Amino acid sequence: MLIINVKEEESIDRALKRYKRKFLSTGTLKELRRRKHFTKPSVERRNEIISAEYRQKKFGDQ
Repeated sequence: MLIINVKEEESIDRALKRYKRKFLSTGTLKELRRRKHFTKPSVERRNEIISAEYRQKKFGDQ
């Protein structure tokens, strides 16, 4: 749970901006999206191999 202390003389917009920054840095939303759909470990590994081959093909010549 994130706790943001609103300081004296601080606007709500500023506190909300700090909250959003802190929320993004924790990676909560990314974790939720990752857990939304289960993928088998073999499928994850295959996708890693495919993306590595793509990166090697696309950026390997440079």
